[in-house]
Amino acid sequence: MKTDVTFLSNNLTLAGILFLPDAPTADRLPAVVVGHPGGGVKEQTASVYAERLAREGFAALVFDAACQGESEGEPRGLEDPFQRAEDIKSAVSFLATRDEIDPDRIGALGICASGGYVPYAAQTDLRIKAVATVSAADLGSVMREGLGRTQDPQTLRSILELANAARTAEARGEAVPRQEWITEAVDAETYEYYRTPRGHHPRAVRPWPVRSLDQIIQYDSYALIRLISPRPLLMIIGSDANTAYFSREAIEKAAEPKELFVIDGGTHISLYDKDEHVTPAVARLTAFFATHLPSSRG
Repeated sequence: MKTDVTFLSNNLTLAGILFLPDAPTADRLPAVVVGHPGGGVKEQTASVYAERLAREGFAALVFDAACQGESEGEPRGLEDPFQRAEDIKSAVSFLATRDEIDPDRIGALGICASGGYVPYAAQTDLRIKAVATVSAADLGSVMREGLGRTQDPQTLRSILELANAARTAEARGEAVPRQEWITEAVDAETYEYYRTPRGHHPRAVRPWPVRSLDQIIQYDSYALIRLISPRPLLMIIGSDANTAYFSREAIEKAAEPKELFVIDGGTHISLYDKDEHVTPAVARLTAFFATHLPSSRG
């Protein structure tokens, strides 16, 4: 059972979908906020995971980030890590005020870039009782250093100059400078997911405002990840994911309790939608949230 919902984040109306278990219950439900990948929308992999979690007895909330999908905000497509973290906290606030949700049993799951945003938000939002990620990535690191840390240092200055020029252009009233950031040459599997019928959605991954770049570069997903403790942290990766190092390094920085769960043969994108990899990920998430979202009745 799913319902379209809206809630406010920094005075912007965000569009969401609330998934609830089909079987009615008199008890208030545990709930999970599910964050979508950078440039993605709520109807893609976030809904894949939310629907499956709902089958297991959880309420699950997906939503479009501010400036993206069906949510309010300008310029369209802006990827602002600090707003993304605020969106997650606002989603928690929304769930905490729902009659059918137990406010003491709210967790959060971040996929891809939201695998950075969710831990970042949870570092200072103690209402998030359990934190999980799938194919987590730190966009700040990607933009500063390149995926796999292969970027020439001079490239960083060039990116910042581009972003700064875009800010000036916007201030002059010119059209928002935009840049395509999903190309087959950069990553063929990501391109296949977003640009072919495999995972394409008309509101997802359009050319983003160049101004996104300097906002992302100053952001560090896991600098204070130790603050999640003593709440539990679960990070799920595919053994063949080109982003797996983010989760491995984050787990090293995090304090207990923490777990790195590796899905054999999985890639970054296969954990979005391939049943042979999504199914074991959901099974581990189900057990994790069932164990660590405590009953309000004790």
